[in-house]
This record gives sequence, C-alpha cells and structure tokens, in this order.
Amino acid sequence: MTTTVTIEPADDRFAADFAGCDFSFDVTCEALPPFIGPGLGAVGAVEAYTKTYEADPQELTDAAAEPDAALFAARVDGRFAGYIALSKAWNGLAEVDDIAVDRDARRAGVAKALMDRAVSWAKEHDLPGMRLETQSNNVAACRFYERYGFELAGYDRHLYAALTPGTREIALYWYLHF
Repeated sequence: MTTTVTIEPADDRFAADFAGCDFSFDVTCEALPPFIGPGLGAVGAVEAYTKTYEADPQELTDAAAEPDAALFAARVDGRFAGYIALSKAWNGLAEVDDIAVDRDARRAGVAKALMDRAVSWAKEHDLPGMRLETQSNNVAACRFYERYGFELAGYDRHLYAALTPGTREIALYWYLHF
C-alpha cells in the first residue's frame, strides 16, 4: 500500500487536528559532548523515558499570521500527521520554530516532506539557508537533521536550566546552507 503525504498551509482545522495527535517521543539515549559537528557524534544510553514538549496550536497559528512566517500541516492519506512552523530569523535565515510528527505517522516520510516544504518556503523568500534548534535528548530528530544535510554548528548547555533546574538537556543548533 502506498502512503501519500501532502503538505499544505495550516487552515481552520489545525487546532482540532493538533489536539488529536501524540507528539511525544521516547528517549533511550542522548547526544554526548563535545558538540563539534558537522554531525552529531557520540551518543550514550540513558534510562528510558517519554518526553513531551508543550506547544499551543493557537500560538502557532497566530505566529504564522506574521508577514515573514508560515505554518504548514502534513497529512498522510488525508489524516493530519504533523506540522512545521517557520519564520525569517533576525540573521536572515529561515528558522524552523517548531516541527512535530504524530507518533502514529512516523517513518512515513512526513518529516522529510515537511522539511522539503520548509526549504522551498525559504528559497521562495530568497533566504540563504535555514537554522533550527533541538535538544540533546532528541537523538532521532538529530539524526534526521544530519541525514537531511544540516550541520551541527553550536550548542548551549544552559538554555533550558531556567525551565528545568538540573536538566541534562543541551540545546543543539543545526544549519542548512543553500
């Protein structure tokens, strides 16, 4: 059976579709320093847990209404499967503000289709490349970005400390130059 992934601008169904998804992921390992790029480097096993990042569909929709921003929804055979939120960053690059794929839609090409659309959006806006940030505990996403052609080019050990004191999460910055 062939799976069809379509990407379209988010519409008035977005909030309801979003509510029906599970964007959590299982953590079984984490990226280890030093983070010198261009690839991820070593990973180490950790006690398994599930991670969920909070996102507000209304905030995503509101942000996408800004002049230099966009929000695209992915559908697999017509069913909502994920989204990508983009904006033009202060440095002239396209910024992936958020990307998420529903747990039931993973490994169906959704992330690649979303990223392909993001690259097209950036090029349509004459931007020279893209950047994004992810966490050291999201190894699957890091591996995807690496395969896609992004280069690991920076990190911040303290970015999440105010949100979760004692956290082991490290912000990793990835860049794709056109």
